[in-house]
This record gives sequence, structure tokens and C-alpha cells, in this order.
Amino acid sequence: MTQYLEFEKPLAEIEGKAEELRALARANEEMDMADEAAALDVKAEQLLKDLYKELTPWRKCQVARHPERPHCRDYIDALFTEYTPLAGDRNFADDLAVMGGLARFNDQPVMVIGHEKGSNTKARILHNFGMARPEGYRKAVRLMEMAGRFGLPVVTLVDTTGAYPGKGAEERGQSEAIARSTEMSLKIGVPVVSVIIGEGGSGGAVAFATANRVAMLEHAVYSVISPEGCASILWKDAEKMREAAEALRLTAQNLHELAVINRIIPEPLGGAHRDAKTTMASVGLAIQDMLDELKDLDGAELIKDRRQKFLDIGSKGLAA
Repeated sequence: MTQYLEFEKPLAEIEGKAEELRALARANEEMDMADEAAALDVKAEQLLKDLYKELTPWRKCQVARHPERPHCRDYIDALFTEYTPLAGDRNFADDLAVMGGLARFNDQPVMVIGHEKGSNTKARILHNFGMARPEGYRKAVRLMEMAGRFGLPVVTLVDTTGAYPGKGAEERGQSEAIARSTEMSLKIGVPVVSVIIGEGGSGGAVAFATANRVAMLEHAVYSVISPEGCASILWKDAEKMREAAEALRLTAQNLHELAVINRIIPEPLGGAHRDAKTTMASVGLAIQDMLDELKDLDGAELIKDRRQKFLDIGSKGLAA
């Protein structure tokens, strides 16, 4: 059963009525509701197009957080073969908010790393809602270092509201771990490509998205802070999250203009959760294209390219 977002309530009513008519027809074979149901389907499709025609930044945040949106585990299962998970930071523990390991992508050996939010209540608690602790970022450092040693491209899948802000995480050096992860992303001499598949929140996202090429799904968001957090700091009122979302310029379209990301991956009408298979296929094509762009660069050139990408952020938007 589809979970509808707040702004999709009119759509929920129409699609619900269409399903009721079909259920009545199934229960009573003498009732012919096909035409009525088909008419509602047409109306629902048009409304869906209208709703998603020009989503506001806040509505994009809602779509990016949709619980049925495909997560890191889904992408790994769909796009990678021979995935061998690697656990632990060899220091404190294994953080299940971060998953990663060796795999093949289109028969090419790679290291894949990503945030995993979980797809149901039990899994979300297990994976801490995708909010990594220091050991998660130190795990990522270990895997990136291994990738550099063996000459494996690194593919990262970003989907986190941000690093976990708990007392234990701070005691174990959360900011230092994020900085080390970002540093390792910058200095390894192999291709690093990243896709923001849902939320890209704060330094927790930058630690994985410090890449040669960064792509974003059409309705994903990427920002230094969540709209609610921004509103709480600037206006002392979390209810001003809509204004904060506008000010943060966190949409894929905004960030492409500013050269923060390199490409936008289209989503099916209604968001990635309405057609996960097509979305994941599109992400796979984007990853392959980004890897192809980098395949002829040697280690030193890759490092220079990656650093230059971050030095150029904002220049395109300022020039415009």
C-alpha cells in the first residue's frame, strides 16, 4: 500500500476511490466499474503531473525522505554483483548505519560504500536511521584506503540526515572521524564517484560525497543542515522549515547551477518510490557514465581533478 505525503492527500483520495471501485467489481461480478475506475486513473495521473511539475524545496525534502524510497541496500542488490560486505573500523565497533564492501559493477571490481537507513521500523532502529557514528566513518576510511591500495574505483551512495549527534559519538571523535573520511576521499588515487540517492545532510554526507563526480537524483536534497535545524537556529522556530528549505538552495537543480554536483538523474513521475526499478537502472547508467569519464586519468590526475572540482564550487553560479 502506497504511503502518501502530506501534499499528496488529494491524490490519495482519487486513487483510493479507484481502488474501491475495483474492489467492488471483484466482489460482485455483475457490477462493471471499469470505465469509472479508468476515468479516476486518468484524473489521478494528471494530478500527479501537476503536483510534481514544480515541487517546492520543502516538498522535495519530503519526497527525499519518503519511507518507500529505495535505500543503499536496494541499490547494491540491484546494481552490484559478488558483493562482499566488510565490517568494522578495527578500532571500536561496526556501525550498521554505514555499509560497504567489495563488489563488481558491470563486471568491474569496485569498492561500494553507503549510508543505510533501513526499510522498516526494526531495520531503521538497527541502522540508526542512517546516522553514522565515528566508527562508521572510520570504517569508510579503512575501505577507501583498501580501494586505493588495490586500485579499485570507489562508488558511494549518500542518504543520511547527518552524522549521529549523540554524547558517545562526540566522545569518540565524531568531527575528527568525518574529517578523516573527507581527507581520505580527497587523497586516494582512484576514481571516486558519488550519488545522493535521498538526503545528503551536513558533514555526514560530505564525508562520502567528496568525489570526482557527484550525481543527485532529481528529488534528492543536499545541504549543510536540515531545514528544521536551520529554522531552529535562525528563527528559533522549527516550523519555519519551508522558508529555511528555500534559503538553503538544497535541491539538485540549485546545486547543479552552483557546480556542487555534476549531473541530475531523472526520477519517475511521482518520485523514486513509485518506480524503484527504473530509478535504480537510471542510477546505474549514471555511475557507469561517471566512471567512464575518469577511466583514462592516472592517480595524480584524479587527485588534481577532485581537488579542482571543490575549488570550482560556486564559480558557475557566480559567473551567471
